[in-house]
Amino acid sequence: QVQLVESGGVLVQAGGSLRLSCSASRRYDMGWFRQAPGKEREFVAAINWSVGITRYADSVKGRFTISRDNAKNTVSLQMNSLKPEDTDVYYCAAKVCSDGYDYWGQGTQVPVSS
Repeated sequence: QVQLVESGGVLVQAGGSLRLSCSASRRYDMGWFRQAPGKEREFVAAINWSVGITRYADSVKGRFTISRDNAKNTVSLQMNSLKPEDTDVYYCAAKVCSDGYDYWGQGTQVPVSS
């Protein structure tokens, strides 16, 4: 059974940094998404596990970095220069059975205060 467990979401001040982690049972192509109440879930960043190719939403380029830890089967999202508009619930997701993200974590709250 595939399990994705996020951690690291805490209250942070604008301009600060935070690191989210997502542990998985195996190595998958993975991504981070975020969603605010009443809004659609939006893509944040993704990483191809085998070669490490990354992709980012324009809104986070230069501020967020996605990375993987092969030894721990963990994907992290380093978030710097956080803004109040980054406040969301952040979800990690994995491509397990298809080319789409078909497994999701439970989400971790990231409030950014101004």
